[in-house]
Amino acid sequence: MADRDDVCVLIPTLNEAETIGEVIDGFTSRGFENVLVVDGDSTDGTTDVASERGARVVQQSGTGKGQAIREALDHVESEYVLMLDGDGTYRPADADAMLEPLLDGEYEHVIGDRFADMESGAMSRFNRFGNGMFNWVFRHVHGENFEDILSGYRAFTRESMENFYLNADGFGVETEMAVECVKHDVPTAVVPIRYEARPDGSDPNLHPLHDGGVILVTLYQLAKTNNPLFYFGSVGAVSGLFGVGIAGYVAYEWFVPPRTSHEVLAVLAGVSMLFGVQLLMFGVLSDLIVTLHREQMRRLE
Repeated sequence: MADRDDVCVLIPTLNEAETIGEVIDGFTSRGFENVLVVDGDSTDGTTDVASERGARVVQQSGTGKGQAIREALDHVESEYVLMLDGDGTYRPADADAMLEPLLDGEYEHVIGDRFADMESGAMSRFNRFGNGMFNWVFRHVHGENFEDILSGYRAFTRESMENFYLNADGFGVETEMAVECVKHDVPTAVVPIRYEARPDGSDPNLHPLHDGGVILVTLYQLAKTNNPLFYFGSVGAVSGLFGVGIAGYVAYEWFVPPRTSHEVLAVLAGVSMLFGVQLLMFGVLSDLIVTLHREQMRRLE
């Protein structure tokens, strides 16, 4: 059983009036009195409902879930933070399971795995496919398997979050948090949770195509400092293969009658292959620097 006084329940919201009251009641009935709602300028009375249910409400200065989380940390004094969405898809009943790895002292960050027990209809097939793809990309690019990097149900120590560099404003913040855990060697646990369908009358804030594209770009951009060999090497490989393809075409046109010369294409092929090799070498050097930096940080710690 978690010590409730040491836990702040953080709920970023945007137009969650239909569900936020029940979510807050679920935690307060279990002894979690410190509930912090950070609202992104809701227009449906979300803040009024949250205040009536006893939550501490903060109006964020900007927009987006990522910005809300960054700003919320300035208002958190508790040692532990339990974060979830206010749409009623995550259960307060899973709170103790989420907090247990932190309280045992073995882990500093916990991710709730929605796919362990997902209610029928809670996620569309398209969103399932997208989540699976993002987890696959993360596993192969960043070298860790967190099962569900986009889960909004998280538990973490406030101290560990203070070392994170979070820049995303929207739903890409979960991806950033997962990458930062890898980058800073934060002990991370994955806990199976129940993921339920949104209640009737609660509209989703997620836009699959737009937000999915943002998440994918975020995954790639964050590889620059966590896996630079992949970041630069992937572009270098594409450039090199493009140059090889053009060179092959030029060679074919030159050796197969009637012979035709393509001087401009030949120059383009050479430049493309040279650029690809240079990027690959830069990626290797950057990867070496990152590795040495991590070793030095471990020694300092």
